[in-house]
Amino acid sequence: MITFKDVEIRYGDFVAVPKLNFTVQEGEFFTLLGPSGCGKTTTLRALAGFLKPSHGRVEVDGVDITNVPIDERQIGMVFQSYALFPTMTAFDNIAFGLKVEKRPAAYIKERVHELAKMVDLNEEQLEKNVSNMSGGQQQRVAIARALAKKPKILVMDEPLSNLDAKLRKSLRKDIKNFQQKFGITTVYVTHDQEEALMLSDRIAVFNKGKIEQIGHSDEIYNQSATEFVCNFIGEANQLTVKDLERLKLDIPEQDNYDSFYIRPEKVSFSRECSDERQLEGKIVHKEFYGMYGYYSIDIQGTQLLSFQRESKAGHHQIGEVVFVDVKSDNVLKYQSKK
Repeated sequence: MITFKDVEIRYGDFVAVPKLNFTVQEGEFFTLLGPSGCGKTTTLRALAGFLKPSHGRVEVDGVDITNVPIDERQIGMVFQSYALFPTMTAFDNIAFGLKVEKRPAAYIKERVHELAKMVDLNEEQLEKNVSNMSGGQQQRVAIARALAKKPKILVMDEPLSNLDAKLRKSLRKDIKNFQQKFGITTVYVTHDQEEALMLSDRIAVFNKGKIEQIGHSDEIYNQSATEFVCNFIGEANQLTVKDLERLKLDIPEQDNYDSFYIRPEKVSFSRECSDERQLEGKIVHKEFYGMYGYYSIDIQGTQLLSFQRESKAGHHQIGEVVFVDVKSDNVLKYQSKK
């Protein structure tokens, strides 16, 4: 549905995004993920029409929209700051675009109430000034306003970054459920890896204006295509060839691999040795997170971080000897860029 073809975006002599190519399918939740300054918001703004590419084209349903005005692109946008009118009610904020189009009052009322129901806003909340609403309620107003004109595409730029952690998790579920229920094509920008993995049908991982990998959440995490993606998505133990030898893991015969990683949850351990392939190690550090624990285990000089679900009978302590299980199939291998 959405296609970027050789899109380049410049700010003067600085190339922010060089030669970008990707496609978003109809009805897909597609996330642009990466650190600050990597080009993801710039890419989103080019789609919405706030920036014009210096080269290439942006297409929707096969139609070139590169030079189409913002208000004719059929794209609804939710901004990081929400960009609501603080002295207006939630109702009037949602209705704003419809009033600009001079839609009949009866239609506007019906549409606003339809949208309010969709995003779980009640009648009392609709009559409040948005300045008197919570961050979560303002976010719902912003989403409803973006959908008021029935856009083909919804774009969201870091929409949860201003909220506290608990509310972010709650609204993630709401956004995902809403998107799945109504099937609107959504392009979402975030720097939060957990958010991207939870929400997305597919993720494009950005680094310095370029896409390092596009894939489903499990592909991005378990089959990270580059060393950057591996390090950016979640945590990973970095290993050397010497570490592979100590851990009795397969060493690639080709010499083109020189960087190796294994995810913490792929490192399991227990108090009892149940397999001769297990390695003896000692817990040297522990971080407790309620239901889960992160353990650093020393195995003959190699330290591995292990992620383990905690239980009343399963708490492990610093200094405890444990038996560690790691498998060669779980090692991610890369060639460092020279």
